[in-house]
Amino acid sequence: MQPLVHFKNVNKYYGKALAVNNLDLQIERGRFVTLLGPSGCGKSTSLRMLGGFEDPSSGSILLDGKDVTHLPPHRRNVNIVFQDYALFPHLTVGRNIAFGLELKGMPSEKIHARVMELLALVELQDYADRMPDQLSGGQRQRVALMRALAPDPDVLLLDEPLSALDAKLRHQMQIELKSIQEKTGKTFLFVTHDQEEALTMSDVIVVMNNGRVEQMGDPHTLYARPVNRFVATFIGESNFLDAELRSVDGNIATLDWCGHMIHATLTGPAAKVGSHVTVALRPEAIYAVSREPDRRIALPGRITNRLFKGNFTALTVGLNEGQSLVAQLDPVALAHLEGDDVWIGWREEDAVVLAD
Repeated sequence: MQPLVHFKNVNKYYGKALAVNNLDLQIERGRFVTLLGPSGCGKSTSLRMLGGFEDPSSGSILLDGKDVTHLPPHRRNVNIVFQDYALFPHLTVGRNIAFGLELKGMPSEKIHARVMELLALVELQDYADRMPDQLSGGQRQRVALMRALAPDPDVLLLDEPLSALDAKLRHQMQIELKSIQEKTGKTFLFVTHDQEEALTMSDVIVVMNNGRVEQMGDPHTLYARPVNRFVATFIGESNFLDAELRSVDGNIATLDWCGHMIHATLTGPAAKVGSHVTVALRPEAIYAVSREPDRRIALPGRITNRLFKGNFTALTVGLNEGQSLVAQLDPVALAHLEGDDVWIGWREEDAVVLAD
């Protein structure tokens, strides 16, 4: 199937600074795709190039098979939602949403029907005659979304649109955004530096760093199977174990970590036996019990720090060799511990050997 959006070997320079590095990215129709990464990684620049607000230095951008690389924004069937909403303060909610349809010359009765359809989608049908300054932040965000969706774009571009909202409203809007995308069946390209936003809403996450794609996949895959240390660090928290590869059986690696034989999963080509590799291990994947368990991985240790986080407690467990790991235990597991001397371990499928 032909992708709806295709960045083909796109580069973007600002002077001598390379902002986007050989971006080759395909986006399927009807998906919620998030560009995730730190400030300056190239995610907003990539979005703006698709919208026609920036020109690539080289490469091409295709929209539904058509080369739009050098077309102005109004000749691409895309629309954008900015951080500050950019609603017209002198127009009512209804007129804000109708604005793009009026520019297209749509008949007034069809404009009214479309406006009311979109307002009903976000349960604001009684707000058509209100002014933007009479709305809450969340309501203004919904109106901005509906205004962008009104002309029926192929792709809706969202450049960190939730950054101005407080934490509670931001979480609510994350759920609502995904619901709107699913109801409309539209393709959303969302930009954020917030991993929680990306994990909550996305069908596909594209992790970017220094202008290039580090990894692309569904949220579960990126969280459970990061390909490198950057992805493992940027999405969630991880323990990193520097170990020596001793043997490989299928996709399970046996490693020497500080004199302990441990096991982890390979997600890419195996390194050479005898080489040093890094293993990523999520804190919530580590178990801690008071008595030595009959499990393949069981290491003795002592709790050196407890940090209460509400729905879990983070335990720092020191091992005999001077190493330490952080484990996250829920209240039930924590209640079964009988002191600070513990045994810890993990399932081998939950530990991942990183590519670098």
